[in-house]
Amino acid sequence: MAGGEIWVLSAFGQGHLFPCIELCKLVASRNYKATLVVFSNLSSSVPSSFRDHPLTVVLVVPADPPRPGSDGFTSRWNVARPSSPTSSRSSSRPGRGAQPGPFFTSGGCSAAMDLAAWKGSPLDIGPGETRLLPGLPEGMGLTVSDLKRRSSVAGPRKWGQQQGHGAGSDSGLGSSRPSGPGGPPRMAPPGPGEKPYWVDPTESSIALVINTCHDLEGPFLDYLANQVGKPVWGVGPLLPDQYWTSSGSLVRDREIRPSKQSNMTEEYIVRWLDSKPLCSVIYMSFGSSVGLTTEEYDTLAKALEESTWPFVWAIQPGSGGSEEGYYPHGLVAKARERALIITGWAPQLLILSHPSTGGFLSHCGWNSTVEALGRGVGYRVSDDDLVMVQKEEIVKGIDKLMSDEEVKERAAKVSGMFQGGFPACALADLDAFINFLN
Repeated sequence: MAGGEIWVLSAFGQGHLFPCIELCKLVASRNYKATLVVFSNLSSSVPSSFRDHPLTVVLVVPADPPRPGSDGFTSRWNVARPSSPTSSRSSSRPGRGAQPGPFFTSGGCSAAMDLAAWKGSPLDIGPGETRLLPGLPEGMGLTVSDLKRRSSVAGPRKWGQQQGHGAGSDSGLGSSRPSGPGGPPRMAPPGPGEKPYWVDPTESSIALVINTCHDLEGPFLDYLANQVGKPVWGVGPLLPDQYWTSSGSLVRDREIRPSKQSNMTEEYIVRWLDSKPLCSVIYMSFGSSVGLTTEEYDTLAKALEESTWPFVWAIQPGSGGSEEGYYPHGLVAKARERALIITGWAPQLLILSHPSTGGFLSHCGWNSTVEALGRGVGYRVSDDDLVMVQKEEIVKGIDKLMSDEEVKERAAKVSGMFQGGFPACALADLDAFINFLN
């Protein structure tokens, strides 16, 4: 008999759903019943093995949230609403008397930085000044450039700026802006001086649960706990069991997640990667939550043509603003054996776990970040997203990522944290969370 029950309400997007599934599995491993509330447009992404587990239950609700008072779903939506769509909400039991606890599907650093930036009153930062953020690791601060970057969210769209949360999007944090009665708030990173959207809704919660661990982000979890005055537990990174048990071998996505439409089979991708030297391939994928323009895609294609590194480029449907999606016509003919272009679904865990993959150019979603770092794959972020990135800059960035020994050493160091499997500190926090509910 189960020791209790926890409901986990997933926000929109597969990037939020997958960590929620893994959280439910961990909860079930502690002899708790876990009910996953999932929107109907994502229900097909829940593996059959999860549905078959005796302690996990899937509750499917309409994909389009109803207007307040319209039907019985409203109460469930209002519980989930404060954390949508960049986190999910866990509860000790449904109905009256439930103890709400927001579950952040993103990491601790983004939440801590947003909170510290708001508390730091940064609007009066002068040129050349760095405003240090008390409580965060030494040297972390804000500059005028950071304020401009945050301001750009409300202005014209810049390079790779997030434009929505589609299925398959990675998780992130931001501030809320209303999107209409009864619907979820539209999420965006908080602007200069703005309060993070999650601050007010979490005031009545019993604790915060975050998809990270102390080994990886301890200082940020400690900062959040000190600031919110309640327990903050890191129970991740929440990745499939096969990810943690397959160190040194390939992770087969098709054995973990329902297959999606793609122009490439896993077998063909493995054969192509097998033909490349160790750590020589750069993998590129921007998920479905980041919308590059056709011009930006063209610039990236030209940079890949000029670069000498082999690459795997996963291109999502609808990319470039068109229904059929962007495709770099002529690139394969020019790059020849260096190019592998995947349209549709790409087996990301498989690609990142292959020894030929040495770098990852990504939209920096949290799931993608930990999937790469856990496998020792180098990761690089542009220093300035306020302007259109030029072809020459992309070529230089790829070269640095793929050849910089410091990048490789740091990636290997982070990967070493996870060689023993799922972090013991995360399991300890999971047990502390469940004991707290008891």
